[in-house]
Amino acid sequence: MPQWKPRSHQSPKLVGPFPDLIARVLASRGLTQENLDELLNPKLAGLKDPMSLKGMKVAVERLIKAYKNKEKICIYADFDLDGTSGLAILKQGFEKIGFKDVAFYQPKRLSEGYGFHAEAVEELVALGITLIVTVDVGITSFKAFEKAKELGIDVILTDHHLPAEKLPDALTVVNPNQKECTSGLGYLCGAGVAFYLLRALKRGFYDDPDLPKNVWDLKEVLEFFCIGTLTDMVPLIEDNRTLVKLGLKVLATTDKPGLKTLLEALGLDGRELTSQDVAIRFAPKLNALSRMESDILPAQIYLETDYKKAQQMVSHILENNETRQSLQSDAETKAFKMLENWNELDFVFVSSPFFHRGVIGLIATKLSQHFNRPAFVGSENSEGMIVGSSRTPAGCEHSLVAALASCGQVLNRSGGHAAAAGFELHAAKQADFVEALKKYFQTSSAVESVFEIDFDTDADLSEINPSMMKWYDSIGPFGVGFSIPLLKFENVSLISKKELKGGHFKLNLTDSSKNHKVDALMFSPSDRMKNALDVGQNYKILSELQWNYFNGKKTIQLLIKDLKPQ
Repeated sequence: MPQWKPRSHQSPKLVGPFPDLIARVLASRGLTQENLDELLNPKLAGLKDPMSLKGMKVAVERLIKAYKNKEKICIYADFDLDGTSGLAILKQGFEKIGFKDVAFYQPKRLSEGYGFHAEAVEELVALGITLIVTVDVGITSFKAFEKAKELGIDVILTDHHLPAEKLPDALTVVNPNQKECTSGLGYLCGAGVAFYLLRALKRGFYDDPDLPKNVWDLKEVLEFFCIGTLTDMVPLIEDNRTLVKLGLKVLATTDKPGLKTLLEALGLDGRELTSQDVAIRFAPKLNALSRMESDILPAQIYLETDYKKAQQMVSHILENNETRQSLQSDAETKAFKMLENWNELDFVFVSSPFFHRGVIGLIATKLSQHFNRPAFVGSENSEGMIVGSSRTPAGCEHSLVAALASCGQVLNRSGGHAAAAGFELHAAKQADFVEALKKYFQTSSAVESVFEIDFDTDADLSEINPSMMKWYDSIGPFGVGFSIPLLKFENVSLISKKELKGGHFKLNLTDSSKNHKVDALMFSPSDRMKNALDVGQNYKILSELQWNYFNGKKTIQLLIKDLKPQ
């Protein structure tokens, strides 16, 4: 059973026009009176200088040269929503600035796989491309850059993934996480780096007396920045926080047909959006397109200008997502069955030819959360090759990149982030892979993950009201680095419960005085939580707050993260 503990970063309670509950939440985050205004009222004027990024000057100069010479440019972006968002930022931005010939290319997730590929470079050169700009990809793609050099084509590498000691031989590398980059922008995702390239380029055009002075507003691509940043799980701090806060407002009122039509189809139109709306309800529908290698790609939704075509695309998106959900559900059931006799305490591994490659990352996430340990999930093809995905649970100190690197003698390849990484191996080597992982986790110096849940503050149901919720919304957006506030309520009584489709539960709760009632949701509760539900019983609960929109009404509800009888 998880241990609950208050956050350790307590500062003196802040003074302001907000309710006391908000003051306590902010104090739990270590916020001070001095940085309160920055949190509540972030300003675009405070953004960091895009030219502070190492390699940016060369990138801008080369793009201006391409504009003057009327060259054919290609944006080469990763297939995920971070890469796609960056692609849309540059595609729309370049064209608004005045570029006439801007193509784009994304490798297919399943048939081509992640990376900047040498074969694609050859194809692009054959099409007359003379300059490639990568987005969210390329920092480890040495062969593709060698091919570009051989064919005499320039490549501007923009990425945010951690580079190796040696960098690819690109014309220039714009990556805030490379050595000697002093920008302080290491928290940007791939789309974020693309946005900063566009900021720098727009300034470059303005400063060049021979170029047209463009009055186009960069806010027009903030929807894309917002989606990319929230889905890539980078920290919502400093510039990211400012731009996402504004980006959510821009997305809520977007006039882009593809995005607007999808928001309408999901019932997210005509109201303010939260980071959770984007990351949990909106983005997964788009992500499912590349996961399932659909005929329609997210980039087409982003860039579509015709409402009729957008409606047809959105219908396809929703059908495709239903297929993804079905495949994921079936695979999760199989995975849990296969792991019934799993004995390793440090990690779980499962692989099957019945797992669709497009959903293995989602299964790994589910398993890591359920078992509270790193999860490695593989999809085996007909040729005996396993392509895998791995995830860590929240609070885990182990790095998946390090874990997979320790299995180098078994794996064909691996890479990714500390909390999310991919790998490939021959099916015949599964036992060797498990042994290598066992050895890594037994000898790793990482701190053992303790199943603890940090909460912000104790609260009372009497404090939960619309006025307080307006302030709650104002201290957002919430995400990595500034998580959703988690409140502890004690002595709440269960009035009623109702099981919903998918194994979720709708609850109605009241406090000890019986004067305050509130609806609550439990999504996919554990057996422990589900079996503890007993009408009339008192509980202490850990819960998030959220708005519920139903039949045109807006009401407050709790989202229960854990529950214990009292």
